[in-house]
This record gives sequence, C-alpha cells and structure tokens, in this order.
Amino acid sequence: MSDKYESIRLRNQLCFPLYLCAKEVTRRYAPFLDELDLTYTQYVVMMYLWEKEHCSVREMGEALLLDPSTLTPLLKKLEAKGYITRTRSETDERSLDIGLTETGSALKDKALSVPEQMKCCIGLTPEEGRQLGELIMKILTNIENSN
Repeated sequence: MSDKYESIRLRNQLCFPLYLCAKEVTRRYAPFLDELDLTYTQYVVMMYLWEKEHCSVREMGEALLLDPSTLTPLLKKLEAKGYITRTRSETDERSLDIGLTETGSALKDKALSVPEQMKCCIGLTPEEGRQLGELIMKILTNIENSN
C-alpha cells in the first residue's frame, strides 16, 4: 500500500539537504572569514571584485543574484572598511560603479588560504567538488529558465 504523503516526507525533499548543506558550509566559513573581517556575503562580493576589479552595482547584482536592497548596505560596509570605492558612473548618473581599493586588492592574498581550509572540512575530491558544483549550477539554471 502506498503512502499518499510520501512525496512530502522530509527525507524525500531535495531542498532540505541543499538547505542544510548551504547553512553548514556557510557557517564553517565564519572563522576563516573573521580573520579577514568579512561576512560570507561580503566574501562573495570581494571574490567577484577580485576577478573583475570594477563593475556596476547592477552587473554585480545580476552575477551574484543579489537584489539592490541586499547589496547596497553590504557595499557601504565594505566601503567603510576601506576595501572598495563606490562612485557615480560618468556615463549614467543613475548607475553606481564599484572598484577595489589597494587595501581591498591586498586582501586577496590573505584570502588565498580560505579555499584550502574549506576543502579540508568539506572532504570531497577535486572531481567530486567539480561534479557537485556543475549539478548545483544546473539546478540554478533550470530554476531560472522555468520562470
């Protein structure tokens, strides 16, 4: 006899292990990021800027899937720490450009140990990590395309 509620049992939900994993991985970053004076979300923003060096708030929000109400206070805090600059675009005064300061660029060297420290606690092989990342990105793409 089948259980009509089987589909809504917690153990059968993909969302639950994804939620738990994201929460715990983010929590494990905290001690490493405390040494950099960054929250996890600030770290994500800084990694984006270490790749791009300059961008608009809009570009950053689209790339990181962060809305302006989340991004604006976060960027203000990073600016107050001296890691970034926020300036009005010369071509569009409605747009805000974000750039790294010397201090923000120098932080990149200090952050080099973070991925290695996280690899130790996550315990996946490089191949497993790559496969998991690809599957998660596939889920995100599918969700985005279903809207």
